[in-house]
Amino acid sequence: MKNNDKKPTSIVVFGGTGDLAKRKLFPAFFNLFLEGWMPDDFELLSLGRTEHTQEEFRAYILENIKAFSRIKNFSEDKWNAFKEKIKFIRFDITQEESFIQLKNQLDYIDTNLGSRANRLFYLSVAPSFIEKVSNSLKKNGLAENVDQDRMIIEKPFGYDKESAVALNTMLAQTFKEEQIYRIDHYLGKENVQNILAFRFGNTIFEPLWNNKYIDSVQITVAETVGVEDRGGYYDGSGALRDMIQNHLMQILCMVAMEAPTEFESTEIRNRKVDVLKSVRRINPEDINHYTVRAQYTQGEVEGQHKRGYLQEPGVNPNSNTETYVAMKFYVDNERWNGVPFYMRTGKSMSEKASSVIISFKEAPCTTFKSTVNTLKPNKLTIDIQPEMDIKLSFMTKKPGLEMQLKPAEMVFDYFECSPDTPEAYETLLLDALDGDSTLFMRSDQVEEAWDVISNIQTAWEKGNVSKMYTYPAGSSGPEAADELLKRQGHYWFTNSQETLKSEENA
Repeated sequence: MKNNDKKPTSIVVFGGTGDLAKRKLFPAFFNLFLEGWMPDDFELLSLGRTEHTQEEFRAYILENIKAFSRIKNFSEDKWNAFKEKIKFIRFDITQEESFIQLKNQLDYIDTNLGSRANRLFYLSVAPSFIEKVSNSLKKNGLAENVDQDRMIIEKPFGYDKESAVALNTMLAQTFKEEQIYRIDHYLGKENVQNILAFRFGNTIFEPLWNNKYIDSVQITVAETVGVEDRGGYYDGSGALRDMIQNHLMQILCMVAMEAPTEFESTEIRNRKVDVLKSVRRINPEDINHYTVRAQYTQGEVEGQHKRGYLQEPGVNPNSNTETYVAMKFYVDNERWNGVPFYMRTGKSMSEKASSVIISFKEAPCTTFKSTVNTLKPNKLTIDIQPEMDIKLSFMTKKPGLEMQLKPAEMVFDYFECSPDTPEAYETLLLDALDGDSTLFMRSDQVEEAWDVISNIQTAWEKGNVSKMYTYPAGSSGPEAADELLKRQGHYWFTNSQETLKSEENA
């Protein structure tokens, strides 16, 4: 709903001078403001420990908007109108006096409005501060209205199932579940959302979306960057926790879920939880059969020399933390019984690519017996980033006098249709402002996702169960990941046009 339908809102950003706020949050709020999605009456309170004057902080925000916003052309009048909504408050999370000051500021806003404004609290803080902030909000009565007050919490949501349950239990003692918005920015990406529209809005695909017609599913999130300056943080996390448990598992839910009876948050999130409960848990003795882990060594990425993971600043030279994971899951329900779901994610890879590839079963070869070796299974590719498109690969007749077949591709390109697509954080912040929790994770969903990887996580942390493979920076991963698929006659697909051209010319 556009701004004239929205109630007045006080937005409070804890960690307002941090990296996430400057790169994502403030540019997202500004873009929503420019396009008329923010409430007519809103205040943006940014909390930070460093002292700033209001003008200094607003100048800092403008600098970051110019650097990171997707909208580059805006008038000075628009900026002047937006900056008047921004207020910096020096704030110390550890001091109760800071929360009393925040309460006074929010009460002052309500008094000037003549009514109680909605309140949106964004906790862009370290996980260790979540309990302190939550308890202080509760103690000072800052978020007592279930219908009007919401809290966005950034991942990670714990570091294993036990800690996730403890975090959820603590939050449940402070707030109602409908007030808590656990954010995973991947769910805000346009083509992740489009999976639902594509599946349930088209009669030609949903009847084929099952084990009768689908041979396998691949979910890839590959990055060309290494750990960069996040070595200290990453070495305590790793690819399994940093990517598989949340981003890739959420994509799996979108691909595999049953049709919701309506497009409504509770119904959609119920169906996602159903998927996670159906994912077959990998027993400790089977971990090496279903998973591969690896670290990148020195190599070359996009023409630049790249040091190995163990040489990165902040990384323990004897680290047992994986930067690459490939694994196979099964969803044990009627729709997906027997279909392997392959996942892989890694840093310092040859290309940046996030995608879902649905590989359909081979066509019966009775008609084109002479060309059986050139028949390629149909593929449906949903590219999430950096491309945003949907590609359907199918067989056609090769031009000429003989009946020879070749693969061709139909492409729906989001950028061609809408070159200025909103960023993921814009979508998610707007939903939170509207009170729509569809794209946010519920407590049981978080806990089930942790449970799926629990045995693997425990075994890998012991360090003596699975071999740590290596792969050169700038490669597509370790050979062991290829072997994981070869056992069932599969191989990793690539999205590149070069591969399609080579198939066409084969």
